[in-house]
Amino acid sequence: MEFKRLTDTITIPAIGFGTWTIGGGDVADTTYDSEDVSAIQNAIKLGITNIDTAEAYAEGHAEELVGRAIGGFERKNLFITTKVSPEHLRYDDLLASAKGSLGRLKTDYIDLYLIHAPNPDIPIQETMKAMDCLVEQKLVKCIGVSNFSVEQIKETQKHTKNKIRANQIEYNLLVRDKGRVTENMESEIIPYCQKNDILIIAWRPLAKGELAKPGFKILDELTKKYNKTQSQIAINWLISKEGIVTITKSTKVEHLKENLGAIGWKLQQEDVDRLNNSFGALS
Repeated sequence: MEFKRLTDTITIPAIGFGTWTIGGGDVADTTYDSEDVSAIQNAIKLGITNIDTAEAYAEGHAEELVGRAIGGFERKNLFITTKVSPEHLRYDDLLASAKGSLGRLKTDYIDLYLIHAPNPDIPIQETMKAMDCLVEQKLVKCIGVSNFSVEQIKETQKHTKNKIRANQIEYNLLVRDKGRVTENMESEIIPYCQKNDILIIAWRPLAKGELAKPGFKILDELTKKYNKTQSQIAINWLISKEGIVTITKSTKVEHLKENLGAIGWKLQQEDVDRLNNSFGALS
């Protein structure tokens, strides 16, 4: 596994395991619990020790399944990220959400705790006071945001004693302009985060599978040049960038192994440029 620096003393694996739809989608579904727990455990055994979840996923059931899955592993060897929902950003609500997540995850601390999305109806000062409290109590090691614009990050940073360490955004070869925020990612959000030592966590790296199959001429050509799959090239393009890691969602062992094939090598700069140009890089 490759790692990226989150703080002076903490690193994060470059590829993580996403748990959206684990345990259900918007609502909990216990039908495939055993398979879901096995999928998480298989990922960890293969070396994908970065697990990303959220209290909103399957109404908290995804966190419960993560908690079940990690029980047999050394906690210090895992990196667990979870997120507080935007409707829970008031001080008492946020503290309750964090403690709920800790209970479901069956862990004493969260490595990275993110605000899942901005909520303009709740003062960010109140939110960050609660986040600071969690860090002070050592229930959370690092804090961050998700789907935040540059201005929202700047405003958030004003109201916390702790550094914003990460911004989780949708980003891939096909989504490089406006994602769920109003600014351009490649000309505004990503450069700002890179300049200010804020890790980018790219979700949906394969664009719901569009980048994992034949059909894009440049990707198909590069699969032959590097003897890699379309998925491996698309993921490598992401994690080769400064200060960017990614989270993938797959429960099949063969796909997990394929994702891991994106590390340990690098695209040549000429091919990075070709990908940028072929998929419409913005200046």
